[in-house]
Amino acid sequence: MTAISLGPSPARREALARRIRLLVAVTITYNVVEAVAALAAGTLASSTALIGFGLDSIIEVSSAAAVAWQFSAREHAVREAREKTTLRIIALSFFVLAAYVTADAVRALTGTGEAERSVPGIVLAALSLAVMPFLSAAQRRSGRELGSASAVADSKQTLLCTYLSAVLLIGLLLNAALGWSWADPIAALVIAAIAAKEGRDAWQGRGCCAPVAPPRFGDAAAVSPAQNDCGCCSA
Repeated sequence: MTAISLGPSPARREALARRIRLLVAVTITYNVVEAVAALAAGTLASSTALIGFGLDSIIEVSSAAAVAWQFSAREHAVREAREKTTLRIIALSFFVLAAYVTADAVRALTGTGEAERSVPGIVLAALSLAVMPFLSAAQRRSGRELGSASAVADSKQTLLCTYLSAVLLIGLLLNAALGWSWADPIAALVIAAIAAKEGRDAWQGRGCCAPVAPPRFGDAAAVSPAQNDCGCCSA
């Protein structure tokens, strides 16, 4: 009979929970600074994409705060009970971002606003593009090992910030180098589309599944986290 995987031990779960709390705290701190900088730069440059990026940072703070609330509980059972509520908060934050950025991008494309060049915005986007992938990967690994869909969903929020940083950087560079002001709202629409998709996934609880329960005594088939129905632990 092949050995049965019972998932992380209680001590390992607590270690992973502490790591997630630390990563969430770092994410919140960075995003508060990022939000202030992006909203200030976006307002000065009338940049829809930069303002959308700043709003995403605020929403990411709310998402991370929801995960922090979930993992503030010391008991594993309480954390599990808070999982669905946390996922709902994360999903709603994605939907709010998508709706606002879409409306503002359409406003810009219809000629009621034109983005100016923003060197601070370019620097901010490049910095976030360098920082966010590491935070996202670290939280995603911990969330997957722990079997926490909310921790993985929040890591997707952070990963989304990486994508947004790349899209934002391209749009700002095109506007700065070629004067293509329309690239800014187009970049914002891409941001909105990605946010809407991630919101749907979070609402449906996608991203990571709880570890599969071990088989009954005497079952011959082996069970491992990689065999769950979404395959989150196999990556």
